[in-house]
Amino acid sequence: MTALGTPGFPEREIRARARNGTAEVFPDPATYGTRLYGPGPTAVADGLDRARIVPPVFMPQRLEKLIDLAREPEFTDVDLGCRVGGFTTRLPLYLSAFGSTRAGSGDLAVHASRQAARLGIPMVIGENMIPVHGYRRAGDATRSALLARVEAYLDAAPDGVGGVVVQQSTEDADSEVWNLLYSDPAFRPLLESGRLAFELKTGQGAKPGLGGMTVVDRAEAELLARRFTVSDVLDPAGERRLRCATPGTFTDEILRQQLRFMRNNFPKARTWVKFHPGRDIAHAARTAWSAGADAVTVDGAEGGTGWAPGVFLDHVGLPLAECLRRIGRPDGCLLATGGMWEGGRAVRALALGATAVGLGRAALVAVDEDPEHGLERLADSIALELRLLVSALGKYTVAALGPEDLWWPDGTPSYADGPTVPAHADLAAGPARPVVTDPAGATP
Repeated sequence: MTALGTPGFPEREIRARARNGTAEVFPDPATYGTRLYGPGPTAVADGLDRARIVPPVFMPQRLEKLIDLAREPEFTDVDLGCRVGGFTTRLPLYLSAFGSTRAGSGDLAVHASRQAARLGIPMVIGENMIPVHGYRRAGDATRSALLARVEAYLDAAPDGVGGVVVQQSTEDADSEVWNLLYSDPAFRPLLESGRLAFELKTGQGAKPGLGGMTVVDRAEAELLARRFTVSDVLDPAGERRLRCATPGTFTDEILRQQLRFMRNNFPKARTWVKFHPGRDIAHAARTAWSAGADAVTVDGAEGGTGWAPGVFLDHVGLPLAECLRRIGRPDGCLLATGGMWEGGRAVRALALGATAVGLGRAALVAVDEDPEHGLERLADSIALELRLLVSALGKYTVAALGPEDLWWPDGTPSYADGPTVPAHADLAAGPARPVVTDPAGATP
């Protein structure tokens, strides 16, 4: 019996990919020759999924590749490797943050860490792991949840690729988490190989403006009450308590000072920052890049593996597509999370300026289906779709994708902070601002 459920998320399809891998990219081969195929009735979840991926007729970059290879290019010639927040990764993917929730800090997270390492993609460890679960240095009898994940990753990681990113929240800062890890010999292999980053978390897509929330029993609530707000709103007469973390307070100057502190105090670690899908996301992202952030993560309102009030899940925060539209051409490495589980959605985010996309719920579901290889098979299926799609667009690196590769049937809004790209502009060099179109597809 499976442990996890994901209401509103394509759990059945993700589990199939975790079992069957790349075979799930195609229709059932048993029906070949007996069935005629066409577009199926798909449920469109949000604005990002409404965009059509539109290959051109004339493909100068394919011609360049043909000349370089001295043969016709194939989808297998697409290079999916890239640099993500200072790390080298084999795919434009990373493992999104699982924090101190029950699903995200147990055995499933350890299995996910090991598979992410074998894939050669970065892994983010979420907030409040040490304040909730404690910390033990190497050699102690009791191992912490955080160290278990790091050890699993290091044991399986190939040389030179991937990396480990550790978030810090307000409660983590009180526990001096980054100081603890930076001085721990267990993290020396990551520091010496340039594969450690610290991520300042300012919010998340599941509950913008709120801190982390988990459900704990009465005994655990008593232990955590010194560091967290604990409330009986869930079950006043029973055992369940709501543990709430504080979101922290940020202005643009506070953010700049925080990032400056991180760069000065932890010079060997990369500097990341994660934002919730706020209405000023473009200003926040540019502030972070100007302060030297190696990566900015935007968590769309579709994201979230943790516990959150229903009203936040359904009604609060900008969709990921709108976040990416508002940011426009990024000033640095932009990472996108929120509802990622297949190659089409990933390509759309990459075309709108993201360097890589994060797998959160999909990763946990895949590992829940197969703890040994589920995430690897899911990633393999996404990688195949990416190669097929990027090749179909006449391009051979993910960095070459741009908003010209998308068509929006409902039109795309212009930016308030700058002009859009003219229809005749040369966009082959990379991401830029989307062209404004009306529903009929005409450029004004």
